[in-house]
Amino acid sequence: MAQRITLKMIAENFGVSISTVSKALNNSVEISKDTKIEIQKYASFVKYKPNSIARSLRNSQTKTIGVVVPNIQNNFFSKAFAGIEEVCSANDYTLISCISDDSYEKEVKTIELLKNGALDGIILSIAEETEVRKDYRHLKNVADEGIPLVLFDRVVDNVSCDKIIVDDFDAAYNATRKLIQSGCKHVAVVSKLDALSVGKLRAAGYKSAIKDYNPDQPEMIFSIGKSEDITECLIEVLSTHRIDALLCFEETATLNAVQLLKTLGKRIPEDVSVISFTNNDLQKFLTPAVTTVSQHARKIGMTAATMLIKRLEKKHFGDHQTKVICTSLIERDSTRAFKTF
Repeated sequence: MAQRITLKMIAENFGVSISTVSKALNNSVEISKDTKIEIQKYASFVKYKPNSIARSLRNSQTKTIGVVVPNIQNNFFSKAFAGIEEVCSANDYTLISCISDDSYEKEVKTIELLKNGALDGIILSIAEETEVRKDYRHLKNVADEGIPLVLFDRVVDNVSCDKIIVDDFDAAYNATRKLIQSGCKHVAVVSKLDALSVGKLRAAGYKSAIKDYNPDQPEMIFSIGKSEDITECLIEVLSTHRIDALLCFEETATLNAVQLLKTLGKRIPEDVSVISFTNNDLQKFLTPAVTTVSQHARKIGMTAATMLIKRLEKKHFGDHQTKVICTSLIERDSTRAFKTF
């Protein structure tokens, strides 16, 4: 992990006082032109970032962590945040919580705001627009400037930091296999996550399970755009394709699918089985209760916070780690029992 550059480090490099470096960076007339130019060039090279509050604290920790999530209304992210808060509170850390609204521009501005404030580290899940653009310079800058960063759920390989991910491929594979082994012959996917790495991994897991357990079935992945009406899309899917199982990649599609199937007179699970990603209380209390893939969001949040605090408190100095959280399939009434073949 890169070390955050301080005025003291720059001063030691030039063999001058911290006061001289401060004056040079503030373009003071008390410092010679040549010295100012050399110190300013060096500060730019080592990516020094001035921070008035941090300067006053010198080498002390602020015990503050910034958290950036794409959407707090999403059940997964709200539970993950609860896990982060639980660990941080137990360790006397204060949180600055921010929402990117899946916007690249908002995420970039939020990161800049957090970097310029008094905090020790950042926990973040990448915005959808950032993944679409594949522009991660603002995240790389965080790591380059020595600010500890932990990415969770939506991560990217080429940013050097600690990461927490869900085994999305395995989760979709196991859910699809469950549907096939319960007797479903025409398993379809409903996805609003095509642009995200998690959506692509889930699609790959579904395809692999179809290949292994029901190779005669054509793959059926129905993508729904952000601006498209979910109900209209589902009506078209169900009226033009023979389907006896739906694997929904997120909870909004699940709720709409269950309601629509009832409206169309389809019995769940006798006519159409349903499995949903993200386990929340609403799915538990639907009729029938929906079988879900639990991603253990609270555990993910707790793990992310624990990893960051260990970095901050110098309990872990090694290479950056990527921890994988395995999912669980919580079986309820929307799927049939396994058949013996």
